Amino acid sequence: MLAGCASPSTPNAPVEFGHVHGIVDLGGGKVLLGTHTGIYSLTSSGDVVGPIGGNDFDAMGLTGNNGVQYSSGHPGPSTPAELGTPSLGVVRSVDSGETWDPVAFSGVEDFHLLTSSDSDTIFGIGSSSSVIRISTDGGVTWTDGSALEAADLAATPSGLLFAATPTGLQLSDTQGSSFSPVENAPLLYNIAAGQNDGLIGVDVDGILWRLENTTWQEFGAVSGTVEALIETSTGDVVLVDSRGVVLIKGEQVTVIHSTSMSH
Repeated sequence: MLAGCASPSTPNAPVEFGHVHGIVDLGGGKVLLGTHTGIYSLTSSGDVVGPIGGNDFDAMGLTGNNGVQYSSGHPGPSTPAELGTPSLGVVRSVDSGETWDPVAFSGVEDFHLLTSSDSDTIFGIGSSSSVIRISTDGGVTWTDGSALEAADLAATPSGLLFAATPTGLQLSDTQGSSFSPVENAPLLYNIAAGQNDGLIGVDVDGILWRLENTTWQEFGAVSGTVEALIETSTGDVVLVDSRGVVLIKGEQVTVIHSTSMSH
């Protein structure tokens, strides 16, 4: 774990940030990593900075885009009390993780699964139940959708919501109020929105898959368990497995930050 969590690291310095719960694409080859010890930025050349803003909360959930980010989890030693304790609920940033404001469920809910289809639409499953919580106004108001035993959720820009479940991939075109099985889908446990309302994911055998329209294609393999993955706006894939943070650009696979992941 990183010692002195409140002090930002310098680019190229060795950083051990532990388990990665979520990744957000900031564009321009930069991503945010939500970890046990805060939120870090990472460039495609491997430069790491963080914890951003000195925020040391355990980011159990992280989603968003280059305009707004949402997170959840538990406070760290120096996390401001107003963000919620013992659970953060949903917190929001509009400056790439530098500052955060409480939005909903402060102190009462911890969202391990959190995904957003745009800057205002959020889907999550909290620690208190398997019911999908849905907000379409940036977290101001929430409704309850289906109850679902999901390992992961992924929302596409048009609002399709995929759920990776122990019995197979499920899809909702009703913003989480109902789901139906996706036929012929591999058994995925970690998923992310893909290009053109598609999906990427990793199956239980370590194979990476891409869904476009109704066609599944393999596009690689992973090492060990995948902690988080995304497809960026340029079509690159960033994932975290036993090798560290891995960048996949077409046929080229590069470990851009090698680390011993700790859970």
